[in-house]
Formats: sequence, C-alpha cells, structure tokens
Amino acid sequence: MKTIGLLGGMSWESTVTYYTKINEGVKHTLGGLHSAKIAMYSIDFNAIEKLQHTGDWSATAVILAEAAINNQSAGADFSLICTNTMHKVADEIAENIDIPLLHIADATGEALVKNKTKKIGLLGTSFKMEQEFYKGRLKDNFELEVVIPNEKDRKTVHRIIYNELCLGKIAGSSKAELLQIVERLGSMGAEAVILGCTEIGILINHGDSEMALYDTNDIHVSSAEELAIQLNR
Repeated sequence: MKTIGLLGGMSWESTVTYYTKINEGVKHTLGGLHSAKIAMYSIDFNAIEKLQHTGDWSATAVILAEAAINNQSAGADFSLICTNTMHKVADEIAENIDIPLLHIADATGEALVKNKTKKIGLLGTSFKMEQEFYKGRLKDNFELEVVIPNEKDRKTVHRIIYNELCLGKIAGSSKAELLQIVERLGSMGAEAVILGCTEIGILINHGDSEMALYDTNDIHVSSAEELAIQLNR
C-alpha cells in the first residue's frame, strides 16, 4: 500500500472527514485490521483565510508548497489538498514536489463524465464559484457546462462555509437555504450539483435533495483509496 499525503487544516473540520473516510474505505476493501498509510501536514487555517480574502494567493502557495514538501519527506507517494478552494494554487504546489498531486476537480470531472452528466451546478466559496481555476478546469478538461448561483446566493453559500461550517456550526436554517439554492440551480438547467467545498457535505448529503449531489470530499477520498491500494497490486 502506498502512503497518502494529506495537506489538511483548511478547515480541520473537513480534514477529519478525509482521515476517517480514507481509513474506513481501506478497512472495507482490505478487511481485518488494515488502515491507510497517511502522512499529514495540518495548516493553521487562520493565516490562509486572511491571505485568501486579501488576494495574496502567492503567499498561500508558499505555505502549502512547504507543507507538501514536508509530506513528501515523510514518505508520501502522492499528495491531496484537503480543500477545494486551495486548488487555485495546485500548479504551484505540484511544481515544488516530485510526487503526483491528485487534483480534486479532475477526480470530480471523471465521476461526472462517467455518469454522462453534461450540465452541472457548482456550490463552494465565492473564489471557486466566481473564478476560473476550478470551473474552467471542468470546462476545458471534461467539456462540462458549469452554472453557478446568482450573486445573492453566492454570498449566502460563502457566509455559511466560513462563518458556520469551518467553525463546526451546524444550523438547520442554513441547510434549508443551501437546499433552496440547489433547487434554483436545477431550475437553471443543472442536471446535478457539485458540493464543491469539502465542508458542505457536513451539512447536506445525497438524501436531502431530489437533485443528484456530487460530494467532492467523497470523490477525492475514493480516488485516493483506489490509487493507494491499486499501486500495491
């Protein structure tokens, strides 16, 4: 089994789910007392969040690249960024390490293409919904049409992520708001919706909506498990 390098802490609330789900998946596949081989570097998210909102992405890249190098030195065979938004600097991180970086948008795009989805709604931070680093990758690499919520709804999703979910706060009213936004994406022609923030899956899941929901946390985890175990065979 290969060692998975996790770049976590952004937020640690979602990183917990990465660690848990990866180990559960490996145990389910291999049985017995098997667990995943993981090297993890957990970032102080407070510093990253401030840099995000001042637009200093190059500084975030330096922090994450150093963390990725540390994971590589600890024996990681490939690396995962345990958050969607910080894939904005995925190329800069990949340039600083000699091991593969498993991109969350690529794993998600492959899942969508496999299910023959053509038009997809996207939920996530404002950075991800409004900028091209994520949805552009889905368009260019997987020929997907991506629709995003209106400005008011984008602000609502961003607020719920940073002011609630990243702090471990779960509110029924916020769940209802997100599900209404999912419905509005459906009315815009989306065949399914990407839960494009690793915290959103803490609040809503597949059984909460008639719309097909793609939890990027689950998809990323499954890809990592498959790569770690497959390389062992």
